[in-house]
Amino acid sequence: MGYSFTHNFLSDLGGLESHSGENNIISSIFFNLSMLLFFFIGISFLFVPILFKENKPTFILAIIGSIFFFIGSMFFAGVGFTPYDVFFDLHVFFALNSFRLMIPASLIYLIVFLRSSLSIRYIAVIASFLFLVTAYVIYLNIGENPLSNKEAMIASATIQKFIAFMSVATVFSLSFGFSKRTRNSK
Repeated sequence: MGYSFTHNFLSDLGGLESHSGENNIISSIFFNLSMLLFFFIGISFLFVPILFKENKPTFILAIIGSIFFFIGSMFFAGVGFTPYDVFFDLHVFFALNSFRLMIPASLIYLIVFLRSSLSIRYIAVIASFLFLVTAYVIYLNIGENPLSNKEAMIASATIQKFIAFMSVATVFSLSFGFSKRTRNSK
C-alpha cells in the first residue's frame, strides 16, 4: 500500500524509504523542499514588524512574535532535514517543537493585531490559529500514542493534516492583511 491520508503522517513523505521498503527519494525531495519553504516564510516574518512601527510597544511585540515565528519555521525546516527513518528522535523533536513555538508567536501577534488598526478578520484568523495550534499541542501531549493502535493513528494523522492545512491557510490569509497594511502606510 502507498501513502494513506489517514494512516500516515506527513513526515512519511519525507522518509528515504517507504514503510513497504521501497525507495522513497522522489517523495522525500519534494517533502523536504516544502519544509524548506517554511523557513523562507519565517524569514519573511522578520520583515513584518516594520508594519507596526508607529507604536513602539506594538513594534517590539511584533519583533518578539516574528522571532518565535522564525524559530518555529526553522524547526519545520528541521523536520525536512531529519528524515524520520534516519534521525527519528531529532525528527520528532523538531516536529513537536515547531508547533509549540507557534503558540507564543500566535499569541504575541494576536496582541499586536489587537493593538493595531488591522481588520477584525485578521484578528479572527490569528485567534483561530492560536486556538487550533494550542489544542493540537495539548492533544500531542495528552493524546494516545499513534503507534499504539489503528484508531489512534487515524486520529493523529488526520488531525495533523488539518493543522498543517490551517497553518498554510493562516499564513496565506495574513499575507493579505500585511499587504493591505503596507499599502495603507504609503
